[in-house]
Amino acid sequence: MQIVTRRLFVFDEPDRFVAGAVGQPGSRAFYLQARQRGAVVTVGLEKTQVGALAQRIGELLLAVGETPEPSTGSPATSDLAEPMVELFRVGVLALGWDPGSASLMLEARPISDKGAYPEVSDDDPDGPDLLRVRLSASKAGLFATAAAALVQAGRPTCPFCGEPLDPGGHFCVRMNGNPN
Repeated sequence: MQIVTRRLFVFDEPDRFVAGAVGQPGSRAFYLQARQRGAVVTVGLEKTQVGALAQRIGELLLAVGETPEPSTGSPATSDLAEPMVELFRVGVLALGWDPGSASLMLEARPISDKGAYPEVSDDDPDGPDLLRVRLSASKAGLFATAAAALVQAGRPTCPFCGEPLDPGGHFCVRMNGNPN
């Protein structure tokens, strides 16, 4: 039997927090990456998780009355730092708002082969690995904007059914299966 120690990655003041993708549209792999004072953590997730995360962050910021000022520059770049090592695949994403520090808290936990993880304290050695990132409202807004743009930068969509188009076309249900 092998004993594995739980890993906690806590970024209270990250220098950088981005969603990024590697590969060509249609076969991209998506990642979240946090960096603080030289420490870099990368976790893998699905495109739909990136899109949902961007949307939920925007909704949370509106719900707490935080409307970050529009950025004068472009949103945070989604370039991932190298070398990139995926520490785990994200199964659970959680968001929270800390009114005392006016900051958003994001937690990512790995996929479990046994279903959902029970809530455990940070000092429980048997709990799942955890990535926790705290972002100011403005940084959270920039992250959400960049993450939404990353998701939208994939394959163009079919004007008839809205499904992604492959270079050779696709099976379009609205066109009775005719490739377009």
